[in-house]
Amino acid sequence: MTSKEAKIVVIGGGTGTYTVLRGLKKYTSNLTAIVTMMDSGGSSGRLRDEFGILPPGDVRQALIALSNESSLLRALFDYRYSKGEGLEGHSLGNLFLTALAETTGGMDKAVEEAGTILNIKGRVLPITNDNSTLVATYENGLVVEGEGKIDEPEHNGELRIKTISLKPAARAYPKSLEAIEQADLIIMGPGDLYTSLIPNLLVEGVAEAVEKSKAKKLYIINLMTKFGQTHGFKASNFVTEIEKYAGKCLDYVLINDKTLPEEIIKRYYEKDKETPVVDDLNGDSYKLVRNDFLAEGPIKRKSGDLLKRSLIRHDSDKLAKAIMEIVEEICAESLGM
Repeated sequence: MTSKEAKIVVIGGGTGTYTVLRGLKKYTSNLTAIVTMMDSGGSSGRLRDEFGILPPGDVRQALIALSNESSLLRALFDYRYSKGEGLEGHSLGNLFLTALAETTGGMDKAVEEAGTILNIKGRVLPITNDNSTLVATYENGLVVEGEGKIDEPEHNGELRIKTISLKPAARAYPKSLEAIEQADLIIMGPGDLYTSLIPNLLVEGVAEAVEKSKAKKLYIINLMTKFGQTHGFKASNFVTEIEKYAGKCLDYVLINDKTLPEEIIKRYYEKDKETPVVDDLNGDSYKLVRNDFLAEGPIKRKSGDLLKRSLIRHDSDKLAKAIMEIVEEICAESLGM
Protein backbone atom coordinates (compact mmCIF):
# COMPACT_ATOMS: atom_id res chain seq x y z
CA MET A 1 0.00 0.00 0.00
CA THR A 2 1.26 3.48 -0.93
CA SER A 3 0.33 6.78 0.73
CA LYS A 4 -1.99 7.62 -2.17
CA GLU A 5 -3.73 4.26 -1.81
CA ALA A 6 -4.25 4.61 1.95
CA LYS A 7 -7.89 5.27 2.83
CA ILE A 8 -8.19 8.33 5.07
CA VAL A 9 -11.42 9.10 6.93
CA VAL A 10 -11.94 12.45 8.65
CA ILE A 11 -14.76 12.53 11.23
CA GLY A 12 -16.07 15.86 12.49
CA GLY A 13 -17.59 19.06 11.21
CA GLY A 14 -17.12 22.81 11.03
CA THR A 15 -13.92 24.73 10.41
CA GLY A 16 -11.68 22.09 11.99
CA THR A 17 -12.64 19.43 9.47
CA TYR A 18 -12.46 22.05 6.70
CA THR A 19 -8.86 22.85 7.67
CA VAL A 20 -7.75 19.20 7.68
CA LEU A 21 -9.44 18.37 4.36
CA ARG A 22 -8.12 21.45 2.62
CA GLY A 23 -4.54 20.40 3.33
CA LEU A 24 -4.93 16.66 2.69
CA LYS A 25 -6.52 17.05 -0.75
CA LYS A 26 -3.13 18.28 -2.03
CA TYR A 27 -1.67 14.82 -1.31
CA THR A 28 -4.48 12.36 -2.04
CA SER A 29 -8.02 11.99 -3.31
CA ASN A 30 -8.58 8.85 -1.24
CA LEU A 31 -10.42 10.94 1.34
CA THR A 32 -13.78 10.52 3.03
CA ALA A 33 -15.24 13.26 5.24
CA ILE A 34 -17.93 11.97 7.62
CA VAL A 35 -19.82 14.96 8.93
CA THR A 36 -22.09 15.70 11.89
CA MET A 37 -25.77 16.44 11.13
CA MET A 38 -26.90 17.95 14.46
CA ASP A 39 -26.37 21.68 13.77
CA SER A 40 -29.30 23.80 14.95
CA GLY A 41 -27.91 27.34 14.81
CA GLY A 42 -27.58 30.04 12.15
CA SER A 43 -28.51 29.40 8.54
CA SER A 44 -28.50 25.60 8.98
CA GLY A 45 -30.85 25.79 11.95
CA ARG A 46 -33.28 28.05 10.11
CA LEU A 47 -33.38 25.74 7.09
CA ARG A 48 -33.75 22.71 9.35
CA ASP A 49 -36.76 24.30 11.06
CA GLU A 50 -38.40 25.73 7.93
CA PHE A 51 -37.88 22.83 5.51
CA GLY A 52 -37.60 19.86 7.85
CA ILE A 53 -34.29 18.82 6.27
CA LEU A 54 -31.03 17.80 7.86
CA PRO A 55 -28.74 20.82 8.48
CA PRO A 56 -26.51 21.50 5.44
CA GLY A 57 -23.83 23.76 6.97
CA ASP A 58 -21.19 21.22 7.99
CA VAL A 59 -21.40 19.19 4.78
CA ARG A 60 -21.21 22.44 2.80
CA GLN A 61 -17.92 23.34 4.48
CA ALA A 62 -16.49 19.88 3.78
CA LEU A 63 -17.55 20.08 0.13
CA ILE A 64 -15.91 23.50 -0.21
CA ALA A 65 -12.71 22.22 1.42
CA LEU A 66 -12.39 19.40 -1.12
CA SER A 67 -13.27 21.52 -4.17
CA ASN A 68 -10.96 23.40 -6.55
CA GLU A 69 -9.61 26.52 -4.80
CA SER A 70 -9.98 28.65 -7.94
CA SER A 71 -13.43 27.37 -8.92
CA LEU A 72 -16.20 29.96 -9.34
CA LEU A 73 -18.67 27.33 -8.12
CA ARG A 74 -16.63 27.02 -4.91
CA ALA A 75 -16.85 30.77 -4.37
CA LEU A 76 -20.60 30.72 -5.01
CA PHE A 77 -21.09 27.86 -2.55
CA ASP A 78 -19.31 29.93 0.10
CA TYR A 79 -21.21 33.14 -0.70
CA ARG A 80 -23.32 34.45 2.20
CA TYR A 81 -26.14 36.96 1.78
CA SER A 82 -25.63 40.14 3.83
CA LYS A 83 -29.08 41.53 3.11
CA GLY A 84 -32.46 40.60 1.68
CA GLU A 85 -35.59 39.71 3.61
CA GLY A 86 -35.44 36.01 4.44
CA LEU A 87 -32.05 35.67 2.73
CA GLU A 88 -29.78 37.59 5.11
CA GLY A 89 -27.43 35.22 6.93
CA HIS A 90 -27.96 32.31 4.57
CA SER A 91 -25.15 30.94 2.42
CA LEU A 92 -25.89 30.13 -1.19
CA GLY A 93 -24.41 26.68 -0.66
CA ASN A 94 -26.87 25.92 2.15
CA LEU A 95 -29.80 27.02 -0.01
CA PHE A 96 -28.48 24.97 -2.93
CA LEU A 97 -28.13 21.84 -0.76
CA THR A 98 -31.65 22.40 0.59
CA ALA A 99 -33.03 22.55 -2.95
CA LEU A 100 -31.04 19.45 -3.91
CA ALA A 101 -32.29 17.56 -0.85
CA GLU A 102 -35.90 18.42 -1.73
CA THR A 103 -35.35 17.47 -5.39
CA THR A 104 -33.40 14.23 -4.85
CA GLY A 105 -35.28 13.03 -1.78
CA GLY A 106 -32.62 13.33 0.94
CA MET A 107 -29.52 15.14 2.20
CA ASP A 108 -27.31 12.11 1.47
CA LYS A 109 -28.25 12.24 -2.22
CA ALA A 110 -27.92 16.03 -2.24
CA VAL A 111 -24.37 15.85 -0.84
CA GLU A 112 -23.40 13.22 -3.42
CA GLU A 113 -24.76 15.33 -6.28
CA ALA A 114 -23.12 18.48 -4.95
CA GLY A 115 -19.79 16.64 -4.78
CA THR A 116 -20.12 15.78 -8.45
CA ILE A 117 -21.07 19.34 -9.39
CA LEU A 118 -18.11 20.77 -7.44
CA ASN A 119 -15.79 18.03 -8.75
CA ILE A 120 -14.39 17.42 -5.28
CA LYS A 121 -11.30 15.35 -4.46
CA GLY A 122 -12.68 12.60 -2.26
CA ARG A 123 -16.21 12.32 -0.94
CA VAL A 124 -18.43 13.73 1.80
CA LEU A 125 -20.91 11.59 3.75
CA PRO A 126 -23.45 12.48 6.45
CA ILE A 127 -23.05 10.58 9.71
CA THR A 128 -26.79 9.89 9.72
CA ASN A 129 -29.96 10.53 7.75
CA ASP A 130 -32.02 10.73 10.93
CA ASN A 131 -33.18 14.03 12.40
CA SER A 132 -31.80 14.13 15.94
CA THR A 133 -31.10 16.78 18.57
CA LEU A 134 -28.11 17.14 20.89
CA VAL A 135 -28.85 17.04 24.61
CA ALA A 136 -26.20 18.15 27.14
CA THR A 137 -26.40 17.42 30.86
CA TYR A 138 -24.14 19.63 32.98
CA GLU A 139 -22.37 18.97 36.27
CA ASN A 140 -25.08 20.84 38.23
CA GLY A 141 -27.92 18.82 36.66
CA LEU A 142 -28.90 21.45 34.07
CA VAL A 143 -30.18 19.91 30.81
CA VAL A 144 -29.89 21.88 27.55
CA GLU A 145 -31.30 20.73 24.20
CA GLY A 146 -30.07 21.88 20.81
CA GLU A 147 -26.61 22.32 19.31
CA GLY A 148 -27.07 26.08 19.03
CA LYS A 149 -27.86 26.53 22.73
CA ILE A 150 -24.91 24.32 23.72
CA ASP A 151 -22.55 26.14 21.37
CA GLU A 152 -23.68 29.62 22.46
CA PRO A 153 -24.81 29.12 26.06
CA GLU A 154 -27.30 31.33 27.82
CA HIS A 155 -26.36 29.55 31.06
CA ASN A 156 -23.07 29.72 32.98
CA GLY A 157 -20.45 28.79 30.39
CA GLU A 158 -17.99 27.68 33.05
CA LEU A 159 -20.13 24.63 33.84
CA ARG A 160 -18.73 21.36 32.54
CA ILE A 161 -20.74 18.96 30.45
CA LYS A 162 -21.19 15.68 32.30
CA THR A 163 -22.85 13.72 29.49
CA ILE A 164 -24.09 14.44 25.98
CA SER A 165 -26.63 12.39 24.05
CA LEU A 166 -29.00 12.36 21.08
CA LYS A 167 -32.77 12.72 21.18
CA PRO A 168 -34.12 10.61 19.57
CA ALA A 169 -31.44 8.00 18.87
CA ALA A 170 -29.96 8.17 15.37
CA ARG A 171 -28.91 5.35 13.05
CA ALA A 172 -25.61 5.53 11.21
CA TYR A 173 -25.59 6.14 7.47
CA PRO A 174 -24.46 2.74 6.08
CA LYS A 175 -21.85 4.20 3.72
CA SER A 176 -20.26 6.03 6.64
CA LEU A 177 -19.94 2.82 8.66
CA GLU A 178 -18.46 1.10 5.62
CA ALA A 179 -15.87 3.88 5.20
CA ILE A 180 -14.87 3.61 8.88
CA GLU A 181 -14.51 -0.18 8.63
CA GLN A 182 -12.35 0.05 5.49
CA ALA A 183 -10.17 2.99 6.61
CA ASP A 184 -6.42 2.87 7.10
CA LEU A 185 -6.38 6.11 9.12
CA ILE A 186 -9.25 7.76 11.01
CA ILE A 187 -8.79 11.42 11.96
CA MET A 188 -10.84 13.25 14.59
CA GLY A 189 -10.44 16.95 15.33
CA PRO A 190 -9.70 19.71 15.59
CA GLY A 191 -13.14 21.12 16.30
CA ASP A 192 -15.68 21.89 18.98
CA LEU A 193 -15.60 18.81 21.19
CA TYR A 194 -19.28 18.50 22.10
CA THR A 195 -20.92 19.95 18.99
CA SER A 196 -18.66 18.89 16.09
CA LEU A 197 -16.76 15.75 17.16
CA ILE A 198 -18.56 13.73 19.85
CA PRO A 199 -22.03 13.99 18.17
CA ASN A 200 -20.72 11.66 15.46
CA LEU A 201 -19.72 9.09 18.09
CA LEU A 202 -23.22 9.19 19.62
CA VAL A 203 -24.85 7.83 16.47
CA GLU A 204 -25.68 4.13 16.86
CA GLY A 205 -22.85 1.88 15.74
CA VAL A 206 -20.28 4.59 15.04
CA ALA A 207 -18.19 4.45 18.23
CA GLU A 208 -18.09 0.65 18.01
CA ALA A 209 -17.06 0.82 14.34
CA VAL A 210 -14.26 3.30 15.12
CA GLU A 211 -12.94 1.19 17.99
CA LYS A 212 -13.06 -2.06 15.98
CA SER A 213 -11.70 -0.64 12.73
CA LYS A 214 -8.24 -1.84 11.71
CA ALA A 215 -7.41 1.81 11.02
CA LYS A 216 -4.97 3.81 13.11
CA LYS A 217 -6.79 6.55 15.02
CA LEU A 218 -5.49 10.11 15.16
CA TYR A 219 -6.82 12.98 17.28
CA ILE A 220 -5.83 16.63 16.74
CA ILE A 221 -6.04 18.76 19.90
CA ASN A 222 -7.70 22.18 19.69
CA LEU A 223 -5.59 25.32 20.05
CA MET A 224 -8.07 27.12 22.30
CA THR A 225 -10.70 26.20 24.86
CA LYS A 226 -14.37 26.98 24.15
CA PHE A 227 -16.48 28.82 26.72
CA GLY A 228 -19.63 26.78 27.33
CA GLN A 229 -17.98 23.51 26.24
CA THR A 230 -14.38 23.09 27.27
CA HIS A 231 -13.74 26.03 29.63
CA GLY A 232 -10.62 25.28 31.68
CA PHE A 233 -9.78 22.10 29.74
CA LYS A 234 -6.19 20.94 29.38
CA ALA A 235 -5.09 18.69 26.51
CA SER A 236 -5.56 15.55 28.64
CA ASN A 237 -9.21 16.51 29.24
CA PHE A 238 -9.85 16.53 25.48
CA VAL A 239 -8.26 13.10 25.09
CA THR A 240 -10.20 11.70 28.06
CA GLU A 241 -13.52 12.90 26.63
CA ILE A 242 -12.85 11.49 23.16
CA GLU A 243 -11.90 8.12 24.68
CA LYS A 244 -14.97 8.24 26.93
CA TYR A 245 -17.15 8.00 23.82
CA ALA A 246 -14.87 6.26 21.29
CA GLY A 247 -13.07 3.87 23.63
CA LYS A 248 -9.36 3.89 24.45
CA CYS A 249 -8.38 3.53 20.82
CA LEU A 250 -6.11 6.47 19.95
CA ASP A 251 -2.80 5.66 18.26
CA TYR A 252 -1.63 9.23 17.57
CA VAL A 253 -2.30 12.62 19.14
CA LEU A 254 -1.17 15.84 17.43
CA ILE A 255 -0.73 19.05 19.43
CA ASN A 256 0.71 22.45 18.59
CA ASP A 257 3.85 23.45 20.49
CA LYS A 258 4.33 26.94 19.08
CA THR A 259 3.66 29.75 21.54
CA LEU A 260 0.51 31.71 20.74
CA PRO A 261 0.70 35.53 20.43
CA GLU A 262 -0.01 37.18 23.80
CA GLU A 263 -1.90 40.11 22.29
CA ILE A 264 -4.32 37.86 20.45
CA ILE A 265 -4.74 35.55 23.46
CA LYS A 266 -5.81 38.59 25.44
CA ARG A 267 -8.39 39.49 22.80
CA TYR A 268 -9.82 35.97 22.83
CA TYR A 269 -10.20 36.01 26.60
CA GLU A 270 -11.67 39.49 26.79
CA LYS A 271 -14.23 38.74 24.08
CA ASP A 272 -15.16 35.08 24.65
CA LYS A 273 -13.26 33.88 27.75
CA GLU A 274 -11.26 31.46 25.61
CA THR A 275 -7.72 30.45 26.59
CA PRO A 276 -4.91 28.40 25.00
CA VAL A 277 -5.10 24.65 25.62
CA VAL A 278 -2.32 23.68 28.05
CA ASP A 279 -0.24 20.71 26.92
CA ASP A 280 -0.11 18.24 29.83
CA LEU A 281 0.12 15.07 27.72
CA ASN A 282 2.60 12.26 28.35
CA GLY A 283 1.81 9.93 25.44
CA ASP A 284 1.59 6.78 27.56
CA SER A 285 -0.89 4.94 25.33
CA TYR A 286 -0.41 6.74 22.01
CA LYS A 287 2.32 8.36 19.94
CA LEU A 288 2.44 12.06 20.74
CA VAL A 289 3.35 14.41 17.87
CA ARG A 290 4.32 17.90 19.00
CA ASN A 291 5.08 20.49 16.32
CA ASP A 292 4.33 23.97 15.05
CA PHE A 293 0.83 23.63 13.59
CA LEU A 294 -0.08 27.29 13.94
CA ALA A 295 -1.18 29.36 10.95
CA GLU A 296 0.49 32.72 10.44
CA GLY A 297 -1.55 35.91 10.26
CA PRO A 298 -5.31 36.47 10.18
CA ILE A 299 -7.68 35.59 7.36
CA LYS A 300 -9.78 38.34 5.85
CA ARG A 301 -13.07 38.07 4.00
CA LYS A 302 -13.24 39.71 0.58
CA SER A 303 -15.01 42.59 2.29
CA GLY A 304 -11.88 43.11 4.38
CA ASP A 305 -13.61 42.26 7.66
CA LEU A 306 -11.32 40.46 10.10
CA LEU A 307 -12.52 37.09 11.25
CA LYS A 308 -11.95 36.78 15.01
CA ARG A 309 -11.95 33.00 14.95
CA SER A 310 -9.27 32.95 12.27
CA LEU A 311 -6.72 34.86 14.35
CA ILE A 312 -5.62 31.65 16.05
CA ARG A 313 -6.08 28.61 13.85
CA HIS A 314 -4.36 25.48 12.60
CA ASP A 315 -2.41 25.63 9.36
CA SER A 316 -3.82 23.26 6.72
CA ASP A 317 -0.46 22.54 5.10
CA LYS A 318 1.41 21.93 8.37
CA LEU A 319 -1.27 19.51 9.56
CA ALA A 320 -1.38 17.71 6.22
CA LYS A 321 2.41 17.27 6.16
CA ALA A 322 2.39 15.70 9.65
CA ILE A 323 -0.60 13.50 8.81
CA MET A 324 0.98 12.23 5.60
CA GLU A 325 4.15 11.34 7.53
CA ILE A 326 1.95 9.19 9.74
CA VAL A 327 0.35 7.68 6.64
CA GLU A 328 3.85 6.77 5.42
CA GLU A 329 4.47 5.01 8.76
CA ILE A 330 1.22 3.06 8.35
CA CYS A 331 2.17 2.08 4.80
CA ALA A 332 5.62 0.93 5.94
CA GLU A 333 4.03 -1.20 8.67
CA SER A 334 1.67 -2.77 6.14
CA LEU A 335 4.68 -3.79 4.04
CA GLY A 336 6.50 -5.14 7.08
CA MET A 337 9.28 -2.57 6.86
